[in-house]
Formats: sequence, structure tokens, C-alpha cells
Amino acid sequence: MANSSFQFDLSLHNFVIPYGGKYPIFFFGIAIYLFSFFCNATLLLLIVLKRNLHTPMYYILFSLPLNDLIGISAMLPKVLSDIVTESYRISYPLCVIQAFLLHMYGGGMLFILAAMSFDRYVAICVPLRYSAIMTPKLTLRIMALVWGLDFFLNVVLFSLQARLPKCRSVILNVFCDNPSLLKLTCGNAGLNNIIGLVNTAIMQAISVSVQVFSYVKILITCLVSKKLETKIKAVNTCVAQMVIFVMFEIVGTFTILSHRFHNVSADLQKIMGMLIFVVPPLLNPIVYGLYTKEIHSTLKKMLKIRVDADVR
Repeated sequence: MANSSFQFDLSLHNFVIPYGGKYPIFFFGIAIYLFSFFCNATLLLLIVLKRNLHTPMYYILFSLPLNDLIGISAMLPKVLSDIVTESYRISYPLCVIQAFLLHMYGGGMLFILAAMSFDRYVAICVPLRYSAIMTPKLTLRIMALVWGLDFFLNVVLFSLQARLPKCRSVILNVFCDNPSLLKLTCGNAGLNNIIGLVNTAIMQAISVSVQVFSYVKILITCLVSKKLETKIKAVNTCVAQMVIFVMFEIVGTFTILSHRFHNVSADLQKIMGMLIFVVPPLLNPIVYGLYTKEIHSTLKKMLKIRVDADVR
């Protein structure tokens, strides 16, 4: 079967109808997407345009809304389009692109949160050396490693997947991902499964180890510090990030493991899979807009200037 004419049947009918019909779900999904897109784009523009945000912390933070836009844009518009048109089909090249972008988003989330936790560790635990450690050169290297390693691991994964012949045409999911693509093949996917697990292990090991190290050090610093300001700073910058990471880990782990167990509800698997690409892009800009003092104050100043200009 030639890849150029290969079509996938994304069967969403049984998933949509029991949950209120296609139009309420479509408009609710559009509202979520537009809100997430606006908030993440606003955060990106703030970091680019405002000089007071041109610091290592915000250079690293810049990658988070960018990654969120990749994740939610690669998944949600196509799903909403399928719901309304009831076509539930996608060409093979677009399916691979969607799967690649979604896996880039997943790995990017893990690596970016790790980089952000390291930045907070330096800022809170060794504040006097922050400028000497988090130089523009090191910051650039960290972000190059985040995106470069994520890209490399996924290129290897999808290169192995492309070599297998396709003999099925139904994806039992609401979007394309590597496990769903592997279920369409009729060749030996043993190597793919091993590489997939190795990739996941590498991403998790790097992300979890860096974050555990950073937050343990931050916790120790807070416990021994007598300065209330240090403790408040640690809570404001770290608690929200830890909550997002734990939530992402729980949902992501469930989704990965659910592909390896046949007794997991198909609808539950679909819902949990979609949550990974919808909830973080929805919450991240709100969390960092509210909990990050500089962004919060910068946005308030911009809005105040705009209101004053309109009044005049």
C-alpha cells in the first residue's frame, strides 16, 4: 500500500455522540483553543518586546508557550474539524507530521520544565552567583540542548517507524501518535517498541533527576533560611511548576501504559490522551502570568497605558 495514497480513518463518532453532540463540543473546543492561543501568544510577545524580561529566566520560559502552541495546534484544530465535518480522515504524511509534532511537544515539556527548575535552583540557592552562572552563553546552550535532544530522539523514533509496511487503515484514537502508527504496521515492531521505551526513559531520567535535584536543594535552602522573602520566592516560583509537572507525568504515564494493556477503556484512553495536549497549554500561561511577578506587573502596566490612551 503506497504511503502517498494512504488514508487513516479517525473514528470519532462513538466518542463524540455520548458527550453532548458535535456542535457543543466543537464550540467548547474552539473557545479553549482560542483562549490558549491568545494567552500563550501574549506571553511570547511580552518576553520579546519588554526589555525588563530579557533575562535568562525568561529566555528559558519563552520556550514553554512556544511548545504549548505546538502541542495544542497540532492536535485540537484537526480533532475539531473532524468532529464537525465527520470525515475522520487524514493523509499519511499529515498523520506523521501531527504525530511528530505531538511527540516533540511531550518531550519538550519535560526538558523545558527541567531547564526552568535548574534556573530556579541557581536563583534561589546561589543568588549571588546567578549572573555569573546563568550567562547568555549557558542559557543558549541549555535551550539548544532542550530542543536539539528532543528533535534528535524523535527523528530516530519516526525514522524506524517509517521503514515498516502499513497493512491497516484504522487508527483507534482521535489523533495520530507513534503507538497508533505502529498498530497499523504488519512488520516486526520489536525494535520500535524498544527505542520508544529507551526514548521515554532518557526523557524521564533527565527531566525527573534535574527537577528532583533542583527542588530538593530549594527545599533545603528554604528550611535553613531565616529570610521570609526567600521562602515566598521559592513558593511562588516552584509550587505551580511542580503541580504542572506532576499532573503532566500522571496523565502521560497513564497514556503510555494504556497502549500496552488491552483492558483499558478506549474512551478513557482517548480523553486522557487529549488532556496532555489541552490542559498544560491552557494552564501554563495563566500560572506563569499570575505567579511570575515581573510578567504580572508588565502586563498590568501595558493594560494601564492602553486604558489611559483610550481615555484620552
